[in-house]
Amino acid sequence: MFIGIDIGTSAVKVSLTDADLQPLATATVPLAISHPHSGHSEQNPADWWAAVQKAVAEVLATHPAAASSLQGIGLSGQMHGAVLLDAQRQVIRPAILWNDGRSDAQCQGLMQDAPHLAALAGVNPMAGFTAPKILWLKTHEPENHARISHVLLPKDYIGLQLHGALVTDPCDAAGTWWFDQAARRWSPELCAATATNPDWLPRVCEGTEAAGHLTPQAAATLGLPAGIPVAAGGGDAAAGAVAVGAVMDGSAFISLGTSGQLFVTTDTFRAAPEKGIHSYAHCLPDLWFQMAAMLNGARPLSWFSEVTGTPVGDLLQEAETAQPDRVPLFLPYLTGERTPHADARIRGAFYGLGDATGRAEMARGIVDAIAYSFADARDAIQSVTPMPSSLLAIGGGSKSDLLLQTIADVTGLELHRGEGSPAGPALGAARLAAVAAGVSRVSDIGQSTEITAVFKPQDVPRHIGRLATYRALYGALKQVRDLPR
Repeated sequence: MFIGIDIGTSAVKVSLTDADLQPLATATVPLAISHPHSGHSEQNPADWWAAVQKAVAEVLATHPAAASSLQGIGLSGQMHGAVLLDAQRQVIRPAILWNDGRSDAQCQGLMQDAPHLAALAGVNPMAGFTAPKILWLKTHEPENHARISHVLLPKDYIGLQLHGALVTDPCDAAGTWWFDQAARRWSPELCAATATNPDWLPRVCEGTEAAGHLTPQAAATLGLPAGIPVAAGGGDAAAGAVAVGAVMDGSAFISLGTSGQLFVTTDTFRAAPEKGIHSYAHCLPDLWFQMAAMLNGARPLSWFSEVTGTPVGDLLQEAETAQPDRVPLFLPYLTGERTPHADARIRGAFYGLGDATGRAEMARGIVDAIAYSFADARDAIQSVTPMPSSLLAIGGGSKSDLLLQTIADVTGLELHRGEGSPAGPALGAARLAAVAAGVSRVSDIGQSTEITAVFKPQDVPRHIGRLATYRALYGALKQVRDLPR
């Protein structure tokens, strides 16, 4: 048996698999996010560790025999977060997350002063990446910047709790803007441009390698035997790819979590920062990927749920009853956007609200907007890499028939839902653990997911004009975003 741990933004998920790497049990523990200022997004790393303990206990409670037969643990997590540690490896301040936009000015400065570095890093500097956060800290929190001895990514902080070492994988390293993607190593040039001492950065090993072994202290805390190998794992994008078998050139999927991704695996590094896509190293040896990254994924539905006090499932049911001619347009940019805009300052908006607009129509407008963001992603990816005609959908949002059908209608792509798709990166992390433990090979974890539902394009004409207006609306609001409100 194997355990995969995914440090998400809204929750920690733990997946327990059997010897055939199929999911047996999954536990989810919610997480809180702090927004101390507009555009800021932070979490306390101690909350991640507490949630891991609770989630592991829950899966072990469903399969008590798993503790004694566990052969490996794998890690996955939200990318780009800055976990800052002092010389005693203690957390200096709350972790600054991937959807934090405070370093926008620093990114603009990097683009102006060193535009050539984007090709090295595989993407233009964007607010939310780890490296620009360090530049922001140097200016705005110099006392904290002076205390830095180590910088980790969120999942790697949990790795530190489990095995005691400072280790990351190529995918999470890729998302920092410190990584030379082609050479798969830390870049002194990128570090120098972002006020970063290369000695702060963790050792990089492939996601299928053991980063260490479960310490006696961690074992006692989790109720597991000491000495279990812990795989380096992968950033959530790459671990999600492993979960669905996207481990060969040309394999692809979409992810619908808090954020959204359109992911295509490649066997070569293909830099295209001008397209607003991320060209990154995979967590598997000799593979890279191209990814359109949308900060807002299925998050706008959760936001509307919180605002209205209505469960997401109920909102989706209501959205199916919406009057089509009353559905407003919605820009889903609650925390800015990456692909295709690289705009940390844009914000969300409804347009076209009328006296007859109800909650159902607003919810349907949000569903449409998520699909329109994937149309932008499709266009960006296929401008440089062939796009397959069908893709698997993973993540919590993939449970919604309405959302998947709308994305299929808007993009013209056939979407598949697979068995265990909601498990996502946690399942991929468990499969990486099997390789690190020497039980499986990379070819074994590339198994295809059993398809349980297929969504083919149907209501295409409805979206043609709306998509064009949606895109024009971003341009219009960009012109007024900095005016007094």
